[in-house]
Amino acid sequence: MKSARRRSRELATQGLYQWLLSGVPAGEIDAQLRGSQGYDKADHEHLDAILHGVIREADTLSADIAPCLDRPIEQLSPVERAVLMVATYEFKHHVDIPYRVVINEAVELTKTFGGSDGYKYVNGVLDKIAAQLRSTEAQAARRS
Repeated sequence: MKSARRRSRELATQGLYQWLLSGVPAGEIDAQLRGSQGYDKADHEHLDAILHGVIREADTLSADIAPCLDRPIEQLSPVERAVLMVATYEFKHHVDIPYRVVINEAVELTKTFGGSDGYKYVNGVLDKIAAQLRSTEAQAARRS
């Protein structure tokens, strides 16, 4: 059974995928997501924070992600890009969520929506981003 937060991440990823491909305004995407299957079981507050926060901060998040990539961010699949943006947003704004949980959730999202081995790439990139954005937490976890 999926948690309400997992459902909110799934819906946010779907909305961001649509946004990356079409540029549709956040309000339209939000309205469409409200009619999606599973919306009633999602953490609506978390979904709204992620969807609107990622779109609002897309340039900053992309700048945080780019140094950890082996290619330009525009060359990533839209699924991988959306998942990396969601996770990076959570690293920065939801410090109450342990970084390992953020990475695990991102890996699961990529397994669900992405290509066959995309989750491995996302995992490696997020390890690098966590070392930058959650350095104290990541170092403590490596020591234990």
